[in-house]
Amino acid sequence: MSPVVVTDIARAERALVDALAAFGSATVHEALGRIGCAGARIRPIQEGVVVSGSAITVLPAAGDNLMVHVAIEQAQEGDIIVVAPVSESLHGFIGELMATQMQARGVGGYVTSAGVRDVAELRAMRFPVWTAHITAQGTVKETAGSVNVPISLDGVVVEPGDIVVADDDGVTIVPRARAAEALDAARRRAEREAAARERYRAGEISMDVGGLRAVLDRLGVEHVAQRSGDAR
Repeated sequence: MSPVVVTDIARAERALVDALAAFGSATVHEALGRIGCAGARIRPIQEGVVVSGSAITVLPAAGDNLMVHVAIEQAQEGDIIVVAPVSESLHGFIGELMATQMQARGVGGYVTSAGVRDVAELRAMRFPVWTAHITAQGTVKETAGSVNVPISLDGVVVEPGDIVVADDDGVTIVPRARAAEALDAARRRAEREAAARERYRAGEISMDVGGLRAVLDRLGVEHVAQRSGDAR
């Protein structure tokens, strides 16, 4: 594909996007049928932060952050810039200066399968970042890439305008067309979990609350008492 910058992308309704942050990446992932989780490799550099926003996608060359600069210009308030190089790259694609630009424009966060640097400054700025690598190694600005095209974030396809939900558990991608469905499903799951939590606090256990005894029966699991002298 020839290098391209797609402008004025479609985004889900902002209220839907913002509302998903209340449920977090794990609940949204489970509610949508266990899809969209970008895996364990992409981790937050901060703790206790939950964000959701529309994805500005970046497909750069390895070790070259030219197109991240381009993406910043395309981002609107609340968007999350998602960077997945065409091949594995351990380079720090952004640092404090790039984050300062993003923060000033209201960008909600940054997610990458590559690396970042200046993490002490990024934490001090309270600019949310999820990354596969932390490194001092810098980049060049010599190779064309694309902005707002489909990318693969550690195996999860991210289309421009998809919703990124990220927190301490990692990153979940919600297809833009399923935003309302995701929110409704997340609310229902949260309600079920709240009801189960109250039962656990009252002393019940998940074997009963979750109906797991029937599962064990179906799988043929037997309970056998260990009598005195029987152990080998």
